[in-house]
Amino acid sequence: MPAQNNYPEIILSVDQINLSFGGVKALEDINFDIRKKEIFAIIGPNGAGKTSMLNVINGFYHPQHGEIRFKGLHRKQMRPHEAAVQGIARTFQNVALFKGMTTLNNIMSGRNLKMKSNIFWQALYYGPARKEEMENREVVEYIIDFLEIQSIRRTPVGKLPYGLQKRVELGRALAMEPDLLLLDEPMAGMNIEEKQDMCRFILDINEQFGTTIVLIEHDMSVVMDLSERMIVLDYGRKIAEGNPDEIRSNQKVIDAYLGVAHSN
Repeated sequence: MPAQNNYPEIILSVDQINLSFGGVKALEDINFDIRKKEIFAIIGPNGAGKTSMLNVINGFYHPQHGEIRFKGLHRKQMRPHEAAVQGIARTFQNVALFKGMTTLNNIMSGRNLKMKSNIFWQALYYGPARKEEMENREVVEYIIDFLEIQSIRRTPVGKLPYGLQKRVELGRALAMEPDLLLLDEPMAGMNIEEKQDMCRFILDINEQFGTTIVLIEHDMSVVMDLSERMIVLDYGRKIAEGNPDEIRSNQKVIDAYLGVAHSN
C-alpha cells in the first residue's frame, strides 16, 4: 500500500516550460505545481510572461520544450477547445464577449460543450434538445443568481459598464463547470467596490464549487489576500515561489517588482 501524505492532490504540473517567439524568450525553464482546490497566483511586472503562461496552460501557445500534466495525465499539444473539454476555462485581460448578445445568451454560450443533442434536434427544438436546453438554462440561471446579475440578464453586454462585463465573462467561464479556472486580470479597470465584489465571487467559487483558480492580477493587496501560494515571473523566468509572507520578504521580488519601478 502506498504511503499516505497530507499534501493536497496536484491538479496541474508545469515542468521545464520554454516558449520563444523568434529569438525572444517569453518563458524559460518554468516549473510549478498547482494543488487541487487552491487559489494560485502568477505575478510579476509587465512583460514578465504571465499571460504567456496562461496561454500555454490552455493551449493558445505551444511551448518548444517542457511538459504539462493536468489531472495526472501528460498533456500533449492541444487547442483551447480541447483544453476546455478537459476542464480548463479562462477569462481574458480584455473582455472577450459577444457584445450584441444579452448577458443570458453570453453565459449560455459557455454551455456549448455540455450540449449532446445533434444539430437536427437542436434546430427543431424538440425532444432531447428541448429537455437539454431547459437543463442548461437552469445552470445558467443559477450562475446569474450567484453573480447577482439578475437585473442585466436581458441586457446586451455591449451596453454594460466594464465591471459588469467582467462579471458576465466570469459567468460564461463558470458555465463550463471547469476544474481549473484561469483568471487573467479579472479586476483590471474596476473601482474599489467592483474589486471587492469580484474578490468575494472568486472566494465563493473556490469554496462553494471547489474550483481550482489560477489568478493573474496587478493589485498586490488583492493577490496577497486571495492567494494561498504564488510564483513571481520576471523577464520570462521564475524568480520566486511561496506563500504571501514568503513573497513579501523575498529580496529578489522586492528588487524586481514590489519595491522599485520596473521598466516595460
